[in-house]
Amino acid sequence: MNFIEDLKWRGMIHDIMPGTEEQLKKEMTTAYVGFDPTSDSLHVGSFAQIMLLKRFQMAGHKPLALVGGATGMIGDPSGKSQERNLLNEETLQKNLNGIKAQLSKFLDFESDSPNKAELVNNYDWMKDFSFLEFIRDIGKHITVNYMMSKDSVKKRLGEESKQGMSFTEFTYQLVQGYDFLFLNQNRMCKLQMGGSDQWGNIVTGTELIRRKTGGEAFALTIPLVTKADGGKFGKTETGNVWLDPDKTSPYAFYQFWLNTSDDDAAKYIKIFTLLSHDDIDSLIEEHNKEPHLRVLQKKLAEELTIMVHSREEMENALEASQILFGKGTTESLTKLDERTFLSIFEGVPIFEVESSKLTQGIGVLDLLAEETEVFPSKGELRRMIKGGGLSINKQKVESEELTLTNSELLNNKYLLIQKGKKNYYLITVK
Repeated sequence: MNFIEDLKWRGMIHDIMPGTEEQLKKEMTTAYVGFDPTSDSLHVGSFAQIMLLKRFQMAGHKPLALVGGATGMIGDPSGKSQERNLLNEETLQKNLNGIKAQLSKFLDFESDSPNKAELVNNYDWMKDFSFLEFIRDIGKHITVNYMMSKDSVKKRLGEESKQGMSFTEFTYQLVQGYDFLFLNQNRMCKLQMGGSDQWGNIVTGTELIRRKTGGEAFALTIPLVTKADGGKFGKTETGNVWLDPDKTSPYAFYQFWLNTSDDDAAKYIKIFTLLSHDDIDSLIEEHNKEPHLRVLQKKLAEELTIMVHSREEMENALEASQILFGKGTTESLTKLDERTFLSIFEGVPIFEVESSKLTQGIGVLDLLAEETEVFPSKGELRRMIKGGGLSINKQKVESEELTLTNSELLNNKYLLIQKGKKNYYLITVK
């Protein structure tokens, strides 16, 4: 199955310019996708485009990943209701370095293959371009009527917008169009790909190439990934789901995919994994027979955590999941790093205790009913211990005479209290 047929099967084509598939069948083709440098990490919202480039390279074509050092200083109006904050050069450079490191996990930049990936930064060719040169050499080839016809411009200028659009943002499509022209002339790039909200900007590039050089250029966009319930994909209560483990822990990343709905899991496993068509069809069939086993979600979470982080991080995330749902042990708790530990128990009630209390040793009754408010009274705590319902660090408390010291602390800082099966509390020692 060729690249385009594979994308169709995976539900990954939104718009495609006539002649694109024929071009890709004819020869190894160079294509680029642009990435927004407003953060030093990409998030799962960018992941479909990363996989698009990866599949493109696997099909024998040459991918260019463009980081928009210049366009990041302007802000893209597509799909936005207001202007972005402009970045200074220092912040931009930090962001570019982070993005480059992440893309290197997915694309082959190092081999001697003719289709090895390249990273390009449009700041490199825009920084010495004067305004007068730009409006003379580029601006005269695209009419204002053409630019005004784009949906991204219409929405910002229409009734729904009170702020209108600055000249800076209005010119964005010209700057992006010039990127395509530059790469077409200097890297033999004939195709630009991106999300469906980029269609207008992309075809401005193909039009600029046609008018200025008479050359051929093509365009392909993929649907913006959505959730079945209408919520925004990649957004959680705590914000974006990032690819950087310091911004979103591997455990939280794993949980994000594990918690997808059945409908979303069936869609996402096609878009985001490298599993074969036969494997995916078999998984969906197996899942539909026994949906309660969540076969699709488990496979999705496993594949993507390995791909973005590592197999070791995936196994740690799996073990961490067992801890929360009752199957963990004291030993498995002590293996967790602090980042993962806090991810698991995010949102549980937290109490602080002075370190000196545990240095001297403190009785469990005093700790949980006086120094903290885990229990409202010692009487209730005694009854919980007697009934076998209290655990500290996943170890059942057998006696109300138990004394706790600093040696019991997890990460030299925490005690995990569990009342019954589902009620967790954290004690932080300061």
